[in-house]
Amino acid sequence: MEVKNNNHSMGAGMQQAMDYARILDVPFAYSSNGDGFIEHDFTRNDALIEREISLDEFPSPDELWQRYRQWKGIEEEENEIITQPYYSDGRGKRPRYYQLNAINRTVEAIAKGKERILLVMATGTGKTFTAFQIIWRLWKSRTKQRILFLADRNILVDQTKTNDFKPFGQAMTKIKKRQIDKSYEVYLALYQAVTGNEEEKNIYKQFSPDFFDLVVVDECHRGSAAEDSAWREILDYFSSTTHIGLTATPKETKDISNIDYFGEPLYTYSLKQGIEDGFLAPYKVIRIDIDKDLLGWRPKAGQIDKYQQFIEDRIYNQMDMNRSLVLENRDILVAQKITAFLKRTNRFRKTILFCEDIDHAERMRRALVVANSDLVAQNSRYVLKITGDDKIGKEELDNFILPDSPYPVLVTTSKLMTTGVDAQTCQLIVLDRSIKSMTEFKQIIGRGTRINEAFGKSYFTIMDFKKATELFADPNFDGDPVQVYEPKGDDPIVLEEDKPYQMANPSPVVREKRTKYYLGKETVKTSVIRERVQYYDKEGRLITESLKYYTKKTVNKEYRSMDAFLRQWGEATKKQVIIDALQERGVIFEGLMQEVGKEFDAFDLICHVAFDQPPLSRLERANEVKKRNCFTKYGEKARKVLKPAFLTNSAIAKLQTIM
Repeated sequence: MEVKNNNHSMGAGMQQAMDYARILDVPFAYSSNGDGFIEHDFTRNDALIEREISLDEFPSPDELWQRYRQWKGIEEEENEIITQPYYSDGRGKRPRYYQLNAINRTVEAIAKGKERILLVMATGTGKTFTAFQIIWRLWKSRTKQRILFLADRNILVDQTKTNDFKPFGQAMTKIKKRQIDKSYEVYLALYQAVTGNEEEKNIYKQFSPDFFDLVVVDECHRGSAAEDSAWREILDYFSSTTHIGLTATPKETKDISNIDYFGEPLYTYSLKQGIEDGFLAPYKVIRIDIDKDLLGWRPKAGQIDKYQQFIEDRIYNQMDMNRSLVLENRDILVAQKITAFLKRTNRFRKTILFCEDIDHAERMRRALVVANSDLVAQNSRYVLKITGDDKIGKEELDNFILPDSPYPVLVTTSKLMTTGVDAQTCQLIVLDRSIKSMTEFKQIIGRGTRINEAFGKSYFTIMDFKKATELFADPNFDGDPVQVYEPKGDDPIVLEEDKPYQMANPSPVVREKRTKYYLGKETVKTSVIRERVQYYDKEGRLITESLKYYTKKTVNKEYRSMDAFLRQWGEATKKQVIIDALQERGVIFEGLMQEVGKEFDAFDLICHVAFDQPPLSRLERANEVKKRNCFTKYGEKARKVLKPAFLTNSAIAKLQTIM
């Protein structure tokens, strides 16, 4: 419902109300000016689709629900399932609107007998919490009494059990190898713990095929997406039950398709929408181009590398860096650029550096240790490598994820941290890896999208050395998934380095190890030839321009003059409302503070950047006010406007004492 004052017509707010209704997935929209209502009924296609009703004719909740049931074709037995309440923790935590949409659509679809459901929700939007509410309502209504939740990372299973799924209490268990107790109702399992190549390792077969009523597959774009994978066998074994797939990035290639198995997504909530709604962190991109990447490098005739290998004579470019060609100076340069950025901002800003492979991740660990030797000397865990082959690194993954754990800060990885890592305070994503897969790119970007205001995380930065962020310009980055699957016969699948999960073919064809040439820092020099910053605007595009210029343009579009801005700032009961509105339009105050000076608050930043006023700290502003004797000159008006807008309480008290 959109309500206007009596100076407007009854239907003045209808288009707004209809827009809200579409977003909230509800079929009734109302506009009013206090004299009556205009009703728009999305369930109709006749003359009554929009009508005027009096104040006394407004429908009751029961009447609206009956109309909704009729529209959806909800029978009495289905009604009992659909009206099952959400779980409430007593602390007021409720699903967000898009989570409600996903939950309601899923529960309604299952009540009507749908067997395969796909939910696509951007990383950081609470897929697991959404899954919990779906399972809770189905479980409490006894529609689904025994549930299996599958994930492919142990940390995902443990996080789920101790966090979102905790209300299941004693009814829940985690399946471990060779330990089966069929007295529970909610089972959480790691794929690797319930399946294997040897028959005795297939623990899931200790359950009868009809034991579970519901199977939920987290990150379904991964191991179980391939039709011939060992993990798909679990889903096929429990094929008679309902399956729900959860993913931020559905896998749609000619060889693998989530849509082919689960069907078209029942609900999609994108990264762009999450940022616009304020649930996900916006980002800025720092693109750094290195000379040898763009201009290429060719060895001299007969040149050998540091390990006495003859280097193949050809031109090596960006695609070869750290895959076929290793330049030690390039490693040092990348480490220096990362460190310089952190020194300008915050050296304890949690950072993930994505590398080409494990070898590259180890070299970058060493380079970062040298570049940050002062902090490493204080705590050796300041820099760590976290890869699939490193037990010590993997044990530190939880500490990197925990917001209140200061170490580790800088981590290097290959593939292990691309997905399933709920790093709420990660504020810097570094890409030194060639990325061509849109699925992988979305997963990597998702490591930074979570917001944690308590720890000062409201946006994040992407530092790109490999032009990977060009994928932002691809229409598929934030578009709806499209099925391109082409069923075909069995093809050999090669192993990838640092693959964190079991490959589809139980006997994979292993490719010959790639030849790498290593050139020491005295052999080949490298340098940065171009560096630029891009910002995410409200249309979801990356803009390449100064943040100061973008802020000036945005504020000037909103406020035609400084007087107009000051008037609204003075009238606003909560200054944060204005700040939030500008942030929604892509103004990143933290980034702006870095350019102008951290000691300046939002008001001064806006006045300086948008209206060319000199930025003043609060103390300087107080001294200026004292010199001008503003309180005496302008009286009560100055107190009302200047106090909340310009001075802290302590500064005001100090100023009043002086004056």
